[in-house]
Amino acid sequence: MSTSAADLLLWVAFPYVCLAVFAVGHVWRYRHDQFGWTTHTSQLLEHRWLRYGSPLFHLGAFMVIAGHVVGLAVPAYWTDAAGVSEHAYHATAVWAGSVAGLAMVTGLGMLCARRLLTRRIRLGTDRSDKVLFPLLSATVLLGIGATAVHNVIGEGYDYRATVSVWFRGVFILQPQPESISGAPLLFQLHALTACLLFAAWPFTRLVHVWSVPVGYLARPYLVYRGRSTTASPPGPDRPMHSAHS
Repeated sequence: MSTSAADLLLWVAFPYVCLAVFAVGHVWRYRHDQFGWTTHTSQLLEHRWLRYGSPLFHLGAFMVIAGHVVGLAVPAYWTDAAGVSEHAYHATAVWAGSVAGLAMVTGLGMLCARRLLTRRIRLGTDRSDKVLFPLLSATVLLGIGATAVHNVIGEGYDYRATVSVWFRGVFILQPQPESISGAPLLFQLHALTACLLFAAWPFTRLVHVWSVPVGYLARPYLVYRGRSTTASPPGPDRPMHSAHS
């Protein structure tokens, strides 16, 4: 089956352009904006919504990323060899992914509402945030929508036979656009917005992911010693000096 020019553009050229921007953009950002390599936290401006929204979002995101790594990067025959049946895999993926997606969407919704409803935070929102939050929301909602429509409500769709093959092909420099060109539209849109998210990554607060303080886990304890505020009485080896000496 021949591959159309549109498929080559969408599923070969576009992903590689986004990955190139992802790599080069991080180098540029690190060399020219190290002081901006932060989360741009606004905790001092408002912390009640952040207290619940941030843990929900980050926990959900970690679970979603782990699920994508298994679903996209691990071939089906690996899980078969490990004794995991196709039914068990898809049942676990659907329900665990639904819980992770719900936590991530709830947390992201709280963070977005916090940014829109709190005037001081809204005024401090920069251009990168105005791109990041809608793009991240679209990517997450499209992924949840694809799972709900095709694998919860629908009869089920085996994305590991199509989308996963295309994903692995891109990273091993053997792209197979025909693997994803026939996938349902929601899966295609989810993949395209994810590519855009990778391209925008270096220019947003997402760069703080690479600055996770893992070293703190192995850092030795710091010993703090208090300094007495009262003067010690003079002893036999510490003579009292006159104010005129």
